[in-house]
Amino acid sequence: MSEQVGTAPLTAKAFAPFGDVIEMTGDPDKIINQGQCGRYHDLARLDFTDGRAGISLFNANSRSLPYQLDMVERHPEGSQVFIPMTHQPFLVVVAPDEGGRPGHPQAFVTNPGQGVNYFRGTWHGVLTPLHGPGLFAVIDRIGGGANLEEFWFDTPFEIIGG
Repeated sequence: MSEQVGTAPLTAKAFAPFGDVIEMTGDPDKIINQGQCGRYHDLARLDFTDGRAGISLFNANSRSLPYQLDMVERHPEGSQVFIPMTHQPFLVVVAPDEGGRPGHPQAFVTNPGQGVNYFRGTWHGVLTPLHGPGLFAVIDRIGGGANLEEFWFDTPFEIIGG
């Protein structure tokens, strides 16, 4: 029988051990483009051991809750940013590192318009949009060498709504 993990709203404070929440809160840092655009500046800490930052587009199938979490992954050579290109929430699952293995997962549901930056080496679930289309801009490390570790749980977790 799988253990259930409830979801929580994604907040910068709750997500801080795992990465950055990318969102527009408060007043913009700067007004640009002849006063017609607010710039929310430097919202994610990109971190790569080598290589370069690349921008890719992902088109993921939507999923629903409850969701079976049987695998998490991490990227030891670089952080990874997911920015939704639709105004829909998505599921974010992370787990603390416990001696090179993922600990107990935590699950969040984003507010529409929020994105995330997973810190380098953070265990996280796969891209899981909760509504279609699942179109995302992804910024991550482009370079040689292995930058993907997967961990398969012996017993999957069931992610349920909060």
